[in-house]
Amino acid sequence: QIAFMTLTLFPIRLFFAAFMMLLAWPFAFIASMGSDEQELEKPLSWWRKIVDVLLKAIMRMMWLAGGFHWITVKGRRALPAEAAILTVAPHSSYFDAIPVTMTFASIVMKAESKDIPVWGTLIKYIRPVFVSRADQDSRRKTVEEIKRRAQSGGKWPQIMIFPEGTCTNRSCLITFKPGAFIPGVPVQPVVLRYPNKLDTITWTWQGPGAFEILWLTLCQFHNSVEIEFLPVYIPSEEERKNPVLYANNVRRVMAEALGVSVTDYTFEDCQLALAEGQLRLPSDTCLLEFAKLVRSLGLKPETLEDDLDKYAASAMKIKKEKVDLKEFSAYLEFPVSQTLENMFALFDENENGVIDIREFVIALSVVCKPSKTLETIQLAFQLYQSEDGTVTEEDLACILKTAMGVSQIDVTHLFRAVDEEEKGKITYDDFYTFAVLHPHFAEDYLYADQMGAESGLETSSLSAPNGICTDFSPDSSGDRKKPSQKKLN
Repeated sequence: QIAFMTLTLFPIRLFFAAFMMLLAWPFAFIASMGSDEQELEKPLSWWRKIVDVLLKAIMRMMWLAGGFHWITVKGRRALPAEAAILTVAPHSSYFDAIPVTMTFASIVMKAESKDIPVWGTLIKYIRPVFVSRADQDSRRKTVEEIKRRAQSGGKWPQIMIFPEGTCTNRSCLITFKPGAFIPGVPVQPVVLRYPNKLDTITWTWQGPGAFEILWLTLCQFHNSVEIEFLPVYIPSEEERKNPVLYANNVRRVMAEALGVSVTDYTFEDCQLALAEGQLRLPSDTCLLEFAKLVRSLGLKPETLEDDLDKYAASAMKIKKEKVDLKEFSAYLEFPVSQTLENMFALFDENENGVIDIREFVIALSVVCKPSKTLETIQLAFQLYQSEDGTVTEEDLACILKTAMGVSQIDVTHLFRAVDEEEKGKITYDDFYTFAVLHPHFAEDYLYADQMGAESGLETSSLSAPNGICTDFSPDSSGDRKKPSQKKLN
């Protein structure tokens, strides 16, 4: 079918879709000329209303060319005065632009998008909120602009936001980013479904690329999409004050409508789990839980590298001395809280109220630099090495156990392979030389023993249906006070 469609229907559809986009460009260009902010807040003039209808018709013809012969719409779209923000999920493909072209709601876009020929003009027509990567203060400005438009009393067009912030495979809803919920105004949840027998729509960071998705979808004779507008969600006073709570509650409503589970992990967690490096994290790692707790403290792993050096320097001064919760709080310069206690519990090996601060630093290094295995191991060697710059087999076990976030690990085969002279101790240079010669050392010396049926690892009692993230279904996710899983038993 793909071969036949590629030679027949695909080029026709691609040409027709491109033609429709080019046809829309002059209308969008003329309608965008000379419009300032004050004019945009006024009702559309009669001629702009005509352009609006024409553009929607042209966009609909473009999707028709792509095989979306009919689009099923359920529910009623709220007026801007009823809900200034439309939250759409799950976000799984660039075909999610269908509801955008149907409503011409404003969206949040990268500032670079406006410079794309043809497409950039169409983007500017819907008056998006632009985010600039070059501006370090862009995130705050974006939130302020969303808040200003949302609280304008319906003067601005509705803002359509995909709160997951990235594409997923629609098997669950990941953590919603709070941007859409900070204004504290009513939102209308919108759910998307693609009930096709063969999924050619999903576009995630693993799997088919953008062009392959387009090619396979255009080779389908018919593509189905359902857009359901759920009832407007009016936040409580508590939700207005707590955007994270607001986001979680809206996500729960959308998950129930979709019939899928939710996960408290984020896109960044999945990147951590699938990071390319010598050490592949096992499915029962507690580092995903650790990463979540790091963010709960208000720390962002992607910007923590400078702080990592500071924490490492302090840990080197402490060396083998263990610290209690109060000392751990002072070390991080954070007050004692439930989140801090849960993080402390992850490293409390014997539940005796003290932890080795070096393990925290190693775990933080993995979360900050998931693909840079050797940099983390080098840092760990500096923390554990004796005065002659060596570590023992016991030290190496501690390092790798923490770096993988597991309760037990057998490093005997690996240590003996590195320690060719049988000194009973190794340096980082020894380890680095071995790693360069054996880039797959973890698979050859660790995973083969650790992942088998006779593994000493203790697996988590929580299921992970998506292969990455622990599942928190709408019925069972209410309990947030259960103790965190221990790294060591």
